[in-house]
Amino acid sequence: VGNSSVLTCHFKGSITMQTWTITPKAGGPCSLVYRADMNMTERNCSDNINLTFRASLAPALEIRQVGIAQEGNYSCDMASTEGNFPTMYHLTVLVPPRPSLYCDEQGSPVCEAAAGKPPAQLSWVPESSSTAEEKGHDNGTVTVLSRFTASNNSVANGTNVTTCMVSHPAGNWSESIAC
Repeated sequence: VGNSSVLTCHFKGSITMQTWTITPKAGGPCSLVYRADMNMTERNCSDNINLTFRASLAPALEIRQVGIAQEGNYSCDMASTEGNFPTMYHLTVLVPPRPSLYCDEQGSPVCEAAAGKPPAQLSWVPESSSTAEEKGHDNGTVTVLSRFTASNNSVANGTNVTTCMVSHPAGNWSESIAC
């Protein structure tokens, strides 16, 4: 989320027409059609989705400031002097969670990974028998919350510093706390 994404179509010969059909998970479909003979583009997509033109290459589809709304299927149909060349993409948008670690009213560590997509995985050092709670949001993100539950091992070792580790495809994070 927030980055740019560039999708390309492969073809042989000289391009005559390129059509992008975009079917997002949320909202209605849109399309961009480029006609080489008229050097013209017709479009009904949002302003952050455009064709970018590069010397001696077919136009590429650029999505600036990718958001969750752009997740979905992107179909390119390239017509050239050598035939038709279809290409299909499925765009999955990753949203990094906002991690935090704090002590609750009872003095227990609480780890939270807010609004991530997909949901983050939480783990503790020392190991904990706690289970993570997930809360889904309307925009498709998920907040994961875990309260540290001391095991017999960590109590026996006299450890009061705990570390929460957040694992996510968009990046990992860890922090330690003593409650």
